[in-house]
Amino acid sequence: MKLKLIFLMCIALSVASCGDGKKSQTEVPAATKQVEEKSVTPSDPMANKGIGPISSVTLGEIDQSLVSEGETVFKAKCTACHKISKKFVGPALKGVTQRRSPEWIMNMTLNPEEMIQKDPIAKQLLADANGAPMANQNLTEEEARALLEYFRTKN
Repeated sequence: MKLKLIFLMCIALSVASCGDGKKSQTEVPAATKQVEEKSVTPSDPMANKGIGPISSVTLGEIDQSLVSEGETVFKAKCTACHKISKKFVGPALKGVTQRRSPEWIMNMTLNPEEMIQKDPIAKQLLADANGAPMANQNLTEEEARALLEYFRTKN
């Protein structure tokens, strides 16, 4: 990550030194652009449904059988990088259902590669994780739904 930043700064300095010495009023230094791009997030993250197969999720009362299944999936496939109450490799998942839409959560678990490439929140999470991308665990939609139900109990 640091090498990318140094490389980008060198390119910016090279380009700047080739100019005529006059700055346009709308020009933004390359280092500033990079910081601005990292902080791009929708004004309402709960409105973001993410990118993937899930376009709508209907939630009712918490289904304890799904919670149990979700806990099993979480322990088997997620705990290497995620903890409930503290940041580890990935973010802490406590309260995630208050920060992200149900569709976004499921799409992130089902389609992490495309989410990291195209979704502004996922891009920011990747930056926060020092460039460690979320691994695709090849979950089924049923497993992703069970994880969501488990996360609903962790607020």
